[in-house]
Amino acid sequence: MKNSLFLPLVSSVLLFSFSNCSSNSNEDITDDSVDDASVVSVEPTYFTTDNVTITTIPCTLSDGTETDCYQIVTTSVPSDHEMGPWCPDNISDDAEAGGIWLEDGEVYDVDGAFVENLAAFYNDTNWQMYDSNGDIFVTDTEEDCENAANPNVGDEYENFCVECLPSYITDLSQTWVIPVTPVLQSSATLFATGPGGPPGGNTAPSTRGVALNGIEFSAPAPVDNILGAYTLAPFDDAGGHINVHQGYHYHAATEGIADRHVISQEDGHSALIGYALDGHAIYAFEDADGNTPTDLDELRGHSDDIRGYHYHVDEAGNNNFINGLKGAYAI
Repeated sequence: MKNSLFLPLVSSVLLFSFSNCSSNSNEDITDDSVDDASVVSVEPTYFTTDNVTITTIPCTLSDGTETDCYQIVTTSVPSDHEMGPWCPDNISDDAEAGGIWLEDGEVYDVDGAFVENLAAFYNDTNWQMYDSNGDIFVTDTEEDCENAANPNVGDEYENFCVECLPSYITDLSQTWVIPVTPVLQSSATLFATGPGGPPGGNTAPSTRGVALNGIEFSAPAPVDNILGAYTLAPFDDAGGHINVHQGYHYHAATEGIADRHVISQEDGHSALIGYALDGHAIYAFEDADGNTPTDLDELRGHSDDIRGYHYHVDEAGNNNFINGLKGAYAI
């Protein structure tokens, strides 16, 4: 459940940017259980077909394995849910007019009250994102969207709510390559804590995986690029927002993911929501009864007899999906 604004925070100001130009800082973790974990191949028929095209191509993985991969080409526009809204127009607007904010492990509604009380939320009186009529300052052109989302955002966008619209996505496609059958590694790749790039050499910057609707599971939204710029870049209720170069992408698996294109499991296990770059499946945070796994490894993965090794996404408020890759990835 999303939280009220008036939960006190002690943290310093953290501002999310659309930019994915963050440095890689990955390390290896040794996993002695790799031989005990089974693998299950990617099932391409689980993906939507309205906006996703999948072909099989030869590929080379990060460990040197030459194998077959699925090349997944997507329009970066979901076919199973609407995008937005992100920024409310006035401080009187309710939660239906805005998106969400992910902060300190919690999910908050970006309604008018949230924007009105940003100074209290961050204990910083420089926050004043609305005028005397209560109208919120929102970027309203593609140029403003790009400029305000730049890591070096100018002073003219201070106290703006940054909103990039679906109409800004034109003729954009994304291509992901994942192995048909995962190749487990004895030394897994652990992503950097917080915002970070993918394993070195990967051609899909800041990508953790691909949802079954073809939308990117992106790395945590960067928080240090525009610290002090006093901008807000909300996510929509689906946990996504738009970068005009990257398209629409997710930073969290929110509660509403169950209403989108997922594959339910007959035994009540968490639903399949996508695949990681190493070909291992990614499942929802909770199972059908609202329970969460208690035996996940450092990568947020574990094994069972039906699904083999697989991941479970992090809680939405953590601005994160998974913590690393147990398998080799395409280079």
